[in-house]
Amino acid sequence: MAPKQRVLSHFAFFTFADAYWALPPDERRDVGVRLLEGVRRTGAHVEVYRVFPARGDTDFLVWSSIVAEDPCAAATFFRQYAQAVEGERHVVRPTLTLWGFTKPSIYTRSDRSPQELDPFAGERKTYLIVYPFVKTAEWYLMSRDARQGMMNEHIRIGRQYPEITQLLLYSFGLQDQEFIVVYETEDLAHFSDLVMELRSSEARRFTERDTPIFTAVHDPAVLGGEASRP
Repeated sequence: MAPKQRVLSHFAFFTFADAYWALPPDERRDVGVRLLEGVRRTGAHVEVYRVFPARGDTDFLVWSSIVAEDPCAAATFFRQYAQAVEGERHVVRPTLTLWGFTKPSIYTRSDRSPQELDPFAGERKTYLIVYPFVKTAEWYLMSRDARQGMMNEHIRIGRQYPEITQLLLYSFGLQDQEFIVVYETEDLAHFSDLVMELRSSEARRFTERDTPIFTAVHDPAVLGGEASRP
């Protein structure tokens, strides 16, 4: 992924309806195959994750990413995605979507951090953690220098966990949240240590909301297929 490419990442959470479980196993697999084939026809890089039993309200997650330099890219993707899913909605029910765009951070000088998560990577780590994030109004009313000082502490803590990668998506005015925060890790307990340490940073005072949190396991087999590889 080029450093300055704008990327749209879309996280769709689904639950299997009762009608799905009433189908024979081979027909259930066909549902997953059709769903994935349809989403891949949007041109997106697609990854599939198992969410249940980490949460009881969602069965699986489909993560789609496209380069979105063209202003019409989002409209085209949304239209094609809806068409891909509509034929399976009687058996696979969407429960939530989270999406946003990448952009350079105003708090770091480099175009790309070594801990930045690449949506188009050929290999994925075992665990994905996704959640919406909202800052308080007071945060934005502070001076840039005051915010920078607190973010420096936040960045310093994150660098102590170099094996955990992060993707930050911006969704100001597009969804209910301002950001989508995404992490990849091979060790959930270690990730929990990072979050606990971040909770004690000064910037935490200015967090309004950072739930619901979705912890997922990379598992294309949940839909009977393999993740797409560009």
